[in-house]
Amino acid sequence: MLYPELFNSLEQVRWNMQTDIPWDSYAADQLTAEQAQTIKMNAITEWSALPATEMFLRDNRTDSDFSAFMSIWFFEEQKHALVLMEYLRRFHPELVPSEAELQNVRFEFDPAPPLETLMLHFCGEIRLNHWYRCASDWHTEPVIKQIYKLISQDEARHGGAYLRYMKKALNQQGDVARAAFAKIGVLMASSRRTQQALHPTNLHVNLALYPNDTVQSRVPDPVWLERWLDQQIKFDAVWEQKVIQRILHNLSLLFEQPFETVQELNRCRKQHASGTTPTLIHV
Repeated sequence: MLYPELFNSLEQVRWNMQTDIPWDSYAADQLTAEQAQTIKMNAITEWSALPATEMFLRDNRTDSDFSAFMSIWFFEEQKHALVLMEYLRRFHPELVPSEAELQNVRFEFDPAPPLETLMLHFCGEIRLNHWYRCASDWHTEPVIKQIYKLISQDEARHGGAYLRYMKKALNQQGDVARAAFAKIGVLMASSRRTQQALHPTNLHVNLALYPNDTVQSRVPDPVWLERWLDQQIKFDAVWEQKVIQRILHNLSLLFEQPFETVQELNRCRKQHASGTTPTLIHV
């Protein structure tokens, strides 16, 4: 069981919202209205850890170890939403998300194969770590720069925890897990082939609600994410390549074979493709 060890390791590095955020260093003249609006959108997006946790618990009823880990992941992800909202409450109270805006991103996700979902969220943590690092560089106000730095580090640790559960699944389920991880890995490392940001909050997850079935489609400004990435924080090809290389590097370690390119990973996927369950999460 991984939960006790992960609990202890994450507990030791957990930051405190009262003592680790330099609230007194706020510089109003270094935050634009445009930047403040993006903080609101990210706060609402982070709130979607709530329906994601409900999905994980539903689809992993037979896995008490992973379900217990959700107590850590959910706490820390909701804390991300909370610290962003606290920033707005202190310095831009007119932008604090309403309860209705938060509730709007809580909707049911269709059931999906647990292994594919695990890999999808592992890649999502890698991507979010890089997004928030880039956002911290873009911001000029010192308090929000520190907040994005702290939550980016959390996302990296969450990715590491997911990787531990992926290794456990590989030991228990062998080629079934390998096929699931390779399939989603190819999708999430093929960002250059898509026009949308490849992150779980930007993928369709409820066919009955389509097309209003992504988290990003349900925030107050549904097109903000692409604008934030492309025009504001400028998450360019260099940053994107870092994400791809981290995905490939970690799968190389997990599979114990090198993947230098997505094409090499795709060849591995094809070797294990027969008999796998199709994912219900679609671009």
